[in-house]
Amino acid sequence: MLKSSADKSQKKQFTISMIRISEAFKIIKRETFSVGSEKVDLGKSVGRVLAEDIVADSDLPPFERSQMDGFAVRAEDTRNAPVKLKIIGESVAGKGFDAAVESGEAVRIMTGARLPKGANAVQKVELTSEKAVPPVPPFQPGTGVTDAKSNITILEPVVKGKFIVTKGFEVKQGETIFSKGEIITANMIASLAAFGYFEVKVSRQPSVAILPTGSEIVDVRETPGKDQIRNSNSIMLKALCEKTRCRAELLPIADDNLQALKTVISKAAGLAHPAGSTKSKIRNPKSEILIITGGVSVGKYDFTKAALREVGAEIFFEQVRLKPGKPTVFAKLGDTLIFGLPGNPVSASVTFYLFVRKAILEMQKALDTDLKQGYAILASQVKAAKERDTYLPAKLETDDRARLIATPLNWHGSSDFIGFARSEALIVVPTNKSFDKGEVVEIAYL
Repeated sequence: MLKSSADKSQKKQFTISMIRISEAFKIIKRETFSVGSEKVDLGKSVGRVLAEDIVADSDLPPFERSQMDGFAVRAEDTRNAPVKLKIIGESVAGKGFDAAVESGEAVRIMTGARLPKGANAVQKVELTSEKAVPPVPPFQPGTGVTDAKSNITILEPVVKGKFIVTKGFEVKQGETIFSKGEIITANMIASLAAFGYFEVKVSRQPSVAILPTGSEIVDVRETPGKDQIRNSNSIMLKALCEKTRCRAELLPIADDNLQALKTVISKAAGLAHPAGSTKSKIRNPKSEILIITGGVSVGKYDFTKAALREVGAEIFFEQVRLKPGKPTVFAKLGDTLIFGLPGNPVSASVTFYLFVRKAILEMQKALDTDLKQGYAILASQVKAAKERDTYLPAKLETDDRARLIATPLNWHGSSDFIGFARSEALIVVPTNKSFDKGEVVEIAYL
């Protein structure tokens, strides 16, 4: 049967209403704003976004130092090794030998210790042979001449500069170590401490409120009754927020009631009542981001979009060419960014990773706000949805040829949070595309 022109028009309007994921990213970037900065203790800075460049306040190392336990010598004295040299002192970490090394002399030196003046090489202790007659008492670090009969035999020649780390070899004073916008990792802490950053300037963490909706939802502490389910989305989203380093607050569950939803949205945005317009400017919102789960589709009891419109929020998009997560909403009310995420837990998780996480990091001026991308070989066939890019949960492993293998998880749609629970990445399948086992696909790491 032929479709009527009205049907065709309606289909066209539906298609146009869905925007591409790349366009959604651009809109989110455009609408986000900086949340400012603060100083935090270095020990509590892991995961935070740098709000300043980290600059070396000194050369590193600050002096020439030894890479080995051995003897600091003049390289020219060892050309005809084996050669016997007089030991005149010792240099240890924290207390170097201050006198100069002359021809025919050597200084015992430990790893990391300052190279004495006059020395230009270090021979490791394994290539030396030490004799002392009579036995030499222990050296006092930093002292000068010891028993004149104490000597060391250098068994092999050593070239100038051998086993020495020169001053400033690792970092020069004034050099930028880490840049503003980088996310601090545990591996960066030692470097920050080495240059005196006992406090570090970081972006402030955005405040996020999470609003679950649905008359069928009950608290996780309750036993669900007939036709009810526990509120798993809110706990999951709070954990994802904290993983992205922002402050998350769980709001009480909102029933499928338009007036109640308007009131909660308004309070989260800092309005005294559920009225207003996009022209009204809210300077100090209670929450900088509001995440609403559920009620974003087109069902009879899906009130989220209607509530947003009635309180005066500006809706930027409400459908994305994405599976799972097509009915994702992004809006703004005053200075509060609002995300309406699908109620199905897998959809909520995927759309958080793609969109909400990006907004949180954009607000903190992070250099990289997208999920880390990569490539892997498929363990089984995958196929995208019609007219939508598809993000499929997968596990990752390497095979005996050191290839990264992506195995699609056995899950049964956007409500299957059990199947999604062990996902380590998302396989990205572009609209209308399919890939066979063994083909290379793009992945996004979770």
